[in-house]
Amino acid sequence: MRLVVLGAGGVGGAAATIAARRDVFSAVVMADYDAARAEQVAAGTRDDRFRGVRLDAGDRSAVAELLRAVEADAVLNACDPRFVMPIFDAALETGTTYLDMAMSLSRPHPQTPYEKTGVKLGDEQFARAEDWENRGVLALAGIGVEPGLSDIFARYAADNLFAAVDEVGVRDGADLVVEGYDFAPTFSIWTTIEECLNPPVIWERDRGWFTTEPFSEPELFEFPEGIGPVECVNVEHEEVLLMPRWIDARRVTFKYGLGEEFIDVLRTLHKLGLDSTTPVSVGGASVSPRDVVAGCLPNPATLGPRMKGRTCAGTLVTGTGKDGSRREVYLYQVADNEECMRKWGAQAVVWQTAVNPIVALELIAEGIWSGAGVVGPEALDPQPFLDLLPEYGAPWGIDERTPGGSGA
Repeated sequence: MRLVVLGAGGVGGAAATIAARRDVFSAVVMADYDAARAEQVAAGTRDDRFRGVRLDAGDRSAVAELLRAVEADAVLNACDPRFVMPIFDAALETGTTYLDMAMSLSRPHPQTPYEKTGVKLGDEQFARAEDWENRGVLALAGIGVEPGLSDIFARYAADNLFAAVDEVGVRDGADLVVEGYDFAPTFSIWTTIEECLNPPVIWERDRGWFTTEPFSEPELFEFPEGIGPVECVNVEHEEVLLMPRWIDARRVTFKYGLGEEFIDVLRTLHKLGLDSTTPVSVGGASVSPRDVVAGCLPNPATLGPRMKGRTCAGTLVTGTGKDGSRREVYLYQVADNEECMRKWGAQAVVWQTAVNPIVALELIAEGIWSGAGVVGPEALDPQPFLDLLPEYGAPWGIDERTPGGSGA
């Protein structure tokens, strides 16, 4: 498989390191607006299959030109969500298999943002689904860890563990700490602001998609393998927009363990208007407040040596088991930062995100996963993916719980 990875930041760099250990890739081009960064990531693999080039991911024509020039079989979008549509459209234009880890951006309802949805995450992509089907090309959206592995867990549980699903609730928490910083997000602050300050979406069978206030419905969730209880709150996330399309459930939610301090910082940024992406004039220069915030914070990809602890991504499924009794299971994956740094040279959060699209690409290259159109991970057979994960050094587990006892 000839692969183009757009974005040579934390996740893109980790994806390169992971891909370099797999024989399925015949050539990999790392593309980034910063040519030196792309070249550094490629050189860091110490693999002559990799090279780095400069590319503006917001320039659809330039993306299409690169995909044609390298005769790419697939393109992995490792940029932030602002660049989804130009890359997505360039892949459709060139007939290139497309994967991303975050979907096209939402826009809140103009009158009742905390009740009704406006433009939902992924709406712009799903609006083009028929074009992808007619072209006979696959666009696999949301194949990181969350969304991604969490969706695969949900499909696996619905197929194999339950006769009827009541709620699918993605729950993400960690005990990570970053030494030397009062505030240092472990993932892209641009994306974090987007998903945490937008109206969270919930799906219910009798109501469809609707929204609520940011950080609503706090619950204390017990995470496995010693992480322990973490307060989780509603935030906007792709799983809620993907799962109901392919999984029959009464309710779908996503809650994130942010912590009181993190929530306070995000609320302050919003109060000051520093979460805005609309440029403002400062000393004659036009700058986006959110880009300034991102520029003032440390690059998450560089925090690995200062980080300690573990992060857990998982999906809680409740309902009726195959034997007719009530059942509650949490399917999860824990990534230890020290182990990720030792084995991969990448901090836990970016490694856990990056490994899943590389596993998916291998399944696509081998013809195990196939299709056409715009789909989420839960549209595909979960078993081959979960079987292959341990081979990548990414084991996963199932925590059987007492129904009603998890706080979900």
